Amino acid sequence: MITIKNLSFKYDNEIILDNINLEIQKGDYLALIGPNGGGKTTLIKLILGLLKPTSGEIILKTKKIGYVPQYTNFSLDIPIRVIDVVLQGRLNKFKFFYNDEDKKIALEKLDLVNMHNFSQKKISDLSGGQRQRVLIARALVSNPDVLILDEPTSAIDIKGQKEIYKILKELNITKLIISHDINILLEGVNKVAFVSKTLVLHNTPDLHFTPDEEHFCEVDFINAIQKCNVCHNHKGE
Repeated sequence: MITIKNLSFKYDNEIILDNINLEIQKGDYLALIGPNGGGKTTLIKLILGLLKPTSGEIILKTKKIGYVPQYTNFSLDIPIRVIDVVLQGRLNKFKFFYNDEDKKIALEKLDLVNMHNFSQKKISDLSGGQRQRVLIARALVSNPDVLILDEPTSAIDIKGQKEIYKILKELNITKLIISHDINILLEGVNKVAFVSKTLVLHNTPDLHFTPDEEHFCEVDFINAIQKCNVCHNHKGE
């Protein structure tokens, strides 16, 4: 679905991403993790075409990409209903008005994220987790082939996080998620990319790393990646 080859990006002569290579196959559920400032969001913006690479290339096998921003970036000052927020995902530069089919699809996607009964509520009256589910529905109404999510559980309580993880796990779609929560690796992802200027990719089962009490320690996880790299390097010698 997405192929990234020898990708680098500089901003004011500062290297943000250096020689990134990544293949995202149909059906993948990829988690992007790493430190603040490591380049995760920049990589997403490059994939979405909001930025242009300094060098290298990104090959998209589809133009149907849904994007879910952090709900904290969503303005609550406008008194807009949930259904109208979702319907925004049906508009584009060639389409300016909704029709009955759009409304039907919007309600179907709200049902998918368990928010059907909130369709007439104001978005400002919802909790953070509920607003995030509405934004997921908005991204899904265009029936994308790939869903990209930027910190979908940021600043959301544990109950809301679990609800969102469950919804994402059950979506039969290629997914790419940025997360600071290492526990995302317990929620159905099949690949994890550690991004800090460069990128290290692993299939999660290959780490042979068993979490203790269903909780990942980030230090242990990074150590596990480093051990895998050492093993791969020795095999190549």
